[in-house]
Amino acid sequence: MEENRKNILSKVAELFQKYGIKSVTMDDIARELSVSKKTLYNYFTDKNDLVKKFVAEVLDNKSHETIFLSEHLNAIEELIYVNKHVNQMLKDYNPAMFYDLRKYYPETHNEMIKIRRGKIHNAILANLKKGKIEGIYRKEMDEVIIAKLHVSRIDSLIENKYFTINEFTSPQFTKEIFTYHIRGIANEKGIKIFEDLLKNENHNE
Repeated sequence: MEENRKNILSKVAELFQKYGIKSVTMDDIARELSVSKKTLYNYFTDKNDLVKKFVAEVLDNKSHETIFLSEHLNAIEELIYVNKHVNQMLKDYNPAMFYDLRKYYPETHNEMIKIRRGKIHNAILANLKKGKIEGIYRKEMDEVIIAKLHVSRIDSLIENKYFTINEFTSPQFTKEIFTYHIRGIANEKGIKIFEDLLKNENHNE
């Protein structure tokens, strides 16, 4: 039953990404899955419940967190890898989905924001501490303040009142964000590592 629920939510994610949340009905989902609405209601009480479980499934996805747990990457390599991961996610970015969530499901949206902030804060904080231990981030840096600054910057970017959709979803956009972040936290040794990594990436493209 759990596997069926995950399969349904996987299809829901595709539909929400493509069409937004508001315009996708339970009938649409049932039709796409070739099941009856009655079958859907075995897993979700209504669309509100489905949206809540969809968001919970997205937030429970540990794939992005494992990037920060690798013993084989230094702190800067982790951030380079995150940059690639974010670029991949932005390929499917649909602002309508987040707009619909905020407007029509505010309680679920607020809970998502709260959990997302906590996850990002903890991941960035761990990365900052790791970089200090490795001797590639500035020793005098206050990692708690930097982590909070990074979270607030991401919040602002997700609201996205200043960039066109093409700018926001371009690889250059995330590259500039990560470059800005890394140059602000790395020491001379770390910046040298970062520049060497960029040279290798450009050479391999």
